Amino acid sequence: MKSTFFNELKEELRKGATETGHPFRYCTLATVGLDNIARLRTIVLRKATDELMLTFFTDKRSKKVTHIKENKKVSLLFYHPEKLMQLRIEGLAIVNNDVKSKKLLWDAVPEESKRDYTTSEAPGKEIKNPDIIEYLNDENHFCVVEIHPFKIEYLKLKRPNHIRVRYSKEDSDWEGQFLVP
Repeated sequence: MKSTFFNELKEELRKGATETGHPFRYCTLATVGLDNIARLRTIVLRKATDELMLTFFTDKRSKKVTHIKENKKVSLLFYHPEKLMQLRIEGLAIVNNDVKSKKLLWDAVPEESKRDYTTSEAPGKEIKNPDIIEYLNDENHFCVVEIHPFKIEYLKLKRPNHIRVRYSKEDSDWEGQFLVP
């Protein structure tokens, strides 16, 4: 029975990475840097592999990248309002610096979206006017982050009984335990 829920969460994550309107397309990423303050932000899920490695893109100068370098442990939160399903994922985030794979991903980014990674100033820098931002022509700050989950909590709100399962990665296998919702 636990494997049914695990297969469902894997399928929904795959859909989130490939279907534009899927509720899992956007999720919340939490990081904690050296300041020990949890920081939350919305990211776009770009890829979910069969092994559940999750990928998103960001500007390499962003605070989230700094936090990941300071503390690789991150959390993700997904919610599907129609299915009343929530996933909480804990994992290790790694900045992918492989030039070849990064170039392949960069080349696949739509032209209008590439601009997001080419501002002359770093994300979060104070500016006087949001309509006047300088963009770079010949360089970018595109960054690929991969999250390798080690714990997933699945929660499905339904009647007569809600279902909550915690999956923990043991070596290369996932072990599931039912929890009180």
